[in-house]
Amino acid sequence: MVKPFVPQLIYVEPRALEYPLGKELINKFDNLGIEIRETTSHNQIRNLPGENHFQKYRNAKSTLVIGIRKSLKFDTSKPSAEYAIPFATGCMGHCHYCYLQTTMGSKPYIRTYVNTDEIFDAAEAYMQERAPEFTRFEASCTSDIVGVDHLTHTLKKAIEFFGRSKYGKLRFVTKFEHVDHLLDAEHNGRTRFRFSINNNYIIKYFEPGTSRLNERINAAIKVAEAGYPLGFIIAPIYLHEGWKSGYYEMFEKLEASLPEFAKENLTFEMIQHRFTRPAKRVIQENYPMTKLELDESRRKWKWGRYGIGKYVYTTEEQEDIKDTLGKYIHQYFPKAKIEYFT
Repeated sequence: MVKPFVPQLIYVEPRALEYPLGKELINKFDNLGIEIRETTSHNQIRNLPGENHFQKYRNAKSTLVIGIRKSLKFDTSKPSAEYAIPFATGCMGHCHYCYLQTTMGSKPYIRTYVNTDEIFDAAEAYMQERAPEFTRFEASCTSDIVGVDHLTHTLKKAIEFFGRSKYGKLRFVTKFEHVDHLLDAEHNGRTRFRFSINNNYIIKYFEPGTSRLNERINAAIKVAEAGYPLGFIIAPIYLHEGWKSGYYEMFEKLEASLPEFAKENLTFEMIQHRFTRPAKRVIQENYPMTKLELDESRRKWKWGRYGIGKYVYTTEEQEDIKDTLGKYIHQYFPKAKIEYFT
């Protein structure tokens, strides 16, 4: 079992103290005896503790910055949702393959934003633009929001905000089991609570610092019992020796564990492993002993968003992944919907 995240060091941006949540969090961490430092901006943070790169990187992963979200222009979040809604940035997990490796650059600390009402107002404006169609918002594009929410309850407020909304739906995904505080939220069926799952080989070798498969499944059962629409993201789908049997065992365990009612309105999303050249450099710097296969010659080049290319599996391998995992899903969860494969 992974213990709930507790930061070792706090930075606070002065304007964060103008918001009730900012004051509340500072009081909470002060009472816990955690060191609190002031910074004019998260970009000005220097001299994180540590003698070398590895220590600084790991200490950054246990540092929380309390600040405000200045830009209220939301990024798009296809194919998962229409927009990404920003409540936090960064993650306490140590997944070797994570795309946050490059988007976070040299500052992999966790940031939480306290101007939640302004973020909700911006979301409302986006909903009105698309009304009467529903607008879906993805809350975990730049973080594992559940991993920090037991401290901030920002996500819980968001679930209840969208539960009251006329045209909004919320989505997020997590690798953490710490969901108990979210079970009594008044979601009104408008939040799809998803868990990122993978086979035991991938969780063991590439996802340190996150909950294990059994713990994620147990949390998913609690979430289903609380009436949330439930989903699973299989990501990254990674080809290793014995991958077909590894994923078969994963689906077998999931089917045997979930109660029947939870299988009625289930979604699956499938995302193959991919990497960019900058990501490869950062991964090898942060996790030099990783078993992650990052050989460009074995991959297919694909242009991505903003003109950034990435290495994905070959066309034949992608077809094999889709056919194999699609067959497992149809075998074990015939009523489930596969939302996409990418």
